Amino acid sequence: MTSPYNVDLDRNPANFQPLTPLTFLERAASVFPDHIAIVHSSLRRNYADFYARSRQLASSLSRQHGIGRGDTVSVLLANTPAMLECHYGVPMCGAVLHSINTRLDAAIIAFQLDHAGAKLVIVDREFMPLMQEALALAQVRPVLVQYDDPEYSEPGHSFDVLGDLLDYEDLLAQGDERFDWLMPEDEWDAISINYTSGTTGDPKGVVSHHRGAYLLAQGNALTTSMGKHSVYLWTLPMFHCNGWCFPWTLSAIIGTHVCLRQVRADQIWNSLAENEVTHLCGAPIVMSLMISAPENVKRDLNRKVQFFTAASPPPQKVLADMNSAGFEVTHLYGLTETYGPAVVNDWHREWSDLPLDEQAAFKARQGVRYLPLEQLEVIDPESMKPVPRDGETMGEVMFRGNVVMKGYFLNPKATQEASAGGWFHSGDLGVMHPDGYIQLKDRSKDIIISGGENISSIEVEEILYRHPAVSVAAVVAMPHEKWGETPCAFVELVSGQNLDSGALRDWCREHLAAYKVPGKFIFTSIPRTSTGKIQKFILRKQVADAGV
Repeated sequence: MTSPYNVDLDRNPANFQPLTPLTFLERAASVFPDHIAIVHSSLRRNYADFYARSRQLASSLSRQHGIGRGDTVSVLLANTPAMLECHYGVPMCGAVLHSINTRLDAAIIAFQLDHAGAKLVIVDREFMPLMQEALALAQVRPVLVQYDDPEYSEPGHSFDVLGDLLDYEDLLAQGDERFDWLMPEDEWDAISINYTSGTTGDPKGVVSHHRGAYLLAQGNALTTSMGKHSVYLWTLPMFHCNGWCFPWTLSAIIGTHVCLRQVRADQIWNSLAENEVTHLCGAPIVMSLMISAPENVKRDLNRKVQFFTAASPPPQKVLADMNSAGFEVTHLYGLTETYGPAVVNDWHREWSDLPLDEQAAFKARQGVRYLPLEQLEVIDPESMKPVPRDGETMGEVMFRGNVVMKGYFLNPKATQEASAGGWFHSGDLGVMHPDGYIQLKDRSKDIIISGGENISSIEVEEILYRHPAVSVAAVVAMPHEKWGETPCAFVELVSGQNLDSGALRDWCREHLAAYKVPGKFIFTSIPRTSTGKIQKFILRKQVADAGV
């Protein structure tokens, strides 16, 4: 029987519009046109100009270069005003934004350009030689645009340009700042494509839609307690999951973007003080960079600054040092496939009264779902049933909701596998605590199976991090003749500290079951991605090549 509430009450343009974060910028420019939207060194750009330039970009892409719905525009840019304009201008003409990791090699970039079918590429002058190398390997021949950031002071490189080279400001000058930009025809339309790391094969293109970007952008504001006119420092790469959707969040709260071309301790501290920054994000390595800076570099802050971090839980000492320096650290968790962070360690006030070691145990948990995420569970991947909420039984962390990707571009098999059973399978293993907070134990591929027993590399790393001489730790599996596998620990020491394998092995024996103690300790510099994540696949290869 049809409900009377569904009779003659149809959707129409007056009561239903597709959700898109592009409307956040239009509203900000309309209501607060003179408020400063972007700070980049000496540059101050208000919302009226930010909106006008984004519309010019959309107009030029559409009218001068024939780019429209479903086309891909790729960008290889640092954290600059142009990158922010691309997050609006590209989808404003109906196209899909493809942000490229600036630290990739040419072959991977060439693969992405071809796979995404890039029709136009916008490149920072610093990265133009890399892009030229990539284009020489690629099949596509996109229009090439160079962005010349005044803050990049290095001399220009000489190279043979493959085709015509257009200046970014000239590209904008071709457009109309009054351009009647395009809303998505459907909020399910793609707004961006971001590629996974591709450490076990070709990268997969994660396709995000307007609805998800809209919801996560708002979720960010709620989760981080961003009030109107908050000031956000860009220590997180904007190419990483579209900067966790913060390029769109800031417009929703009429905030100010403070661009940072290079993540350096002196620039971070100066910007924190001079621009009255309220929020920033980054991997734990960014915190280590900040608190290890010389005292003459650090600046006194007259307020509490919110720092949001992902990846591995920060060591207890780092958290304590950050708190003393004036920062409140919150742990987030998510993946490219969930638009960035979709889980937050929502802190309870009473936890702050606990001893520091108990607080650290709570801080180590990834947490609970963001408001726009409908469901978060730890599930047995065989039975597809939730594991007991005992904080001990491991399963796979799975997501369900509107901030989960559309799927993997041109890869139906991977899409079906990732969403089997009506859940997004993260590949992360974890436990569910009785209070509903999840805690990661490992990636499924990083679990070490020794004598039939599962060893969590994260658990071993947590013990290593507790040692005051350890700065960075990473644990991977190493072949063992008797047990099959045993942990191998890679360790970076705090500057000026000395520690040998025997002392660190004794430390682990005090805090771990005997079978979990690493069989080998390697003191070395640990490779990381541009976003601060440890590249364990490189460490596993080193172990395999060394035959240890």
